[in-house]
Amino acid sequence: MEPPVSLDAEDIRNEKVKVLRSMKPILLEDVVVGQYKGHSKGGRSHPAYIDDPTVPKGSLTPTFAAAALFIGNARWDGVPFLMKAGKALHTKRAEIRVQFRHVPGNLYKRNFGTDLDKATNELVLRVQPDEAIYLKINNKVPGLGMRLDRSDLNLLYSSRYPREIPDAYERLLLDAIEGERRLFIRSDELDAAWALFTPLLKEIENKKIAPELYPYGSRGPVGAHYLAARHNVRWGDLGGDD
Repeated sequence: MEPPVSLDAEDIRNEKVKVLRSMKPILLEDVVVGQYKGHSKGGRSHPAYIDDPTVPKGSLTPTFAAAALFIGNARWDGVPFLMKAGKALHTKRAEIRVQFRHVPGNLYKRNFGTDLDKATNELVLRVQPDEAIYLKINNKVPGLGMRLDRSDLNLLYSSRYPREIPDAYERLLLDAIEGERRLFIRSDELDAAWALFTPLLKEIENKKIAPELYPYGSRGPVGAHYLAARHNVRWGDLGGDD
């Protein structure tokens, strides 16, 4: 969103509504839905979603979704915003990753070799677990040669601030008690969000789109990686150091 006029709850919520109303309709081709299937790993078996006795056999209910969204305003026109969420994935976390554009005519291209993922810097805001803000940057390795390496500038909240950090629900309950409304959704924001997603949900239901199966404990459906590649974005959970 754009900077609000003030930190007043209504000013912040006004800007959030503007973003939702500026978003372009979501195309079905920019969406991947999935459903986890049974998987055995390390001598332990994990059931599929439809193995749950409360789930009808042959259910098409997704347990994973990934989508590319676009904001049709002057600042963000043409910039893809990729979002994904799912159950039974390999890790539980919530984070925002800002991947900076590739530099045209990069002078260090030969030093990177074929690893194009190192050609851009990345800002990561990790909400949970282990709240942190860190910047992945490319730096020169000390010495006489010209070799580049990737390093993290890391602000880990638990290390920087050793006192207990309240969890999200504690903060939300305290705000409710104090009458602070900045983190709560206003009715017109809710309407704008449903107006964005309802046509897509109806299209998926009417066309009976079958979710792509992915193993329990994996990184999700393969189709999500094709979606990211089509928009020149790399999911942040692919690296071993993440």
